[in-house]
Amino acid sequence: MNAQTQRLLCTGPVGMIECALDIPVASTAPRGVAVIAHPHPLFGGTMDNKVVQTMVRALLQLGYSCVRFNFRGVGATEGSHADGLGECEDMLAVIAAHRAPNLPLVLAGFSFGAYVTTLAAEKLSGDDRAERLILVGPSTQRATPANVPANTLVIHGETDEVVPLSATLNWARPQQLPVVVMPGVGHFFHGQLTPLRDLIVRSWHAPHAPSQAHLQAPPLASPPSSR
Repeated sequence: MNAQTQRLLCTGPVGMIECALDIPVASTAPRGVAVIAHPHPLFGGTMDNKVVQTMVRALLQLGYSCVRFNFRGVGATEGSHADGLGECEDMLAVIAAHRAPNLPLVLAGFSFGAYVTTLAAEKLSGDDRAERLILVGPSTQRATPANVPANTLVIHGETDEVVPLSATLNWARPQQLPVVVMPGVGHFFHGQLTPLRDLIVRSWHAPHAPSQAHLQAPPLASPPSSR
């Protein structure tokens, strides 16, 4: 991420978990801790994915300490792929190791990582619950409606070729969750990482949560680039 990124290991349910910690540059204390999950490990997903790093940049700009990590079987993380349920255990272990007392918790994920984020969020209760979730291009084809915070931010590309927009709308509808749609954008947000970062930052400063079930993001800043 940058020269200040700290590479760490924490204990997980099936071995050590490789993590990366980024702390806001500002002199003030962090406003909270964010834990970010990466896309599907069987299709090349790692904590260094460009969408994951974009989410980290947005959250750093907002003042959060950010922890991203590799799921089991990826990089230096021990274990093997466990179809989401094991990866949920990994995320819970990272949360337990890195959350700070008396600081709000934000959970975020991209694609498969967003699906795992919803599973992890449901395992937390009481004062341990996350104050907010960020789900980017969430894998919703097999997901069931989740008990997530009402201010959960869901962002999806209009032309997502991996997870159809309709799947995410169908997942969000029973929960009355808004879905922010980036027009003309595919699953990997090619050429649109800066608009994605800005969208996350702006959502934090919005005076009121959106009430629509389907929102559209501002026009693209530039045409999507090739992969």
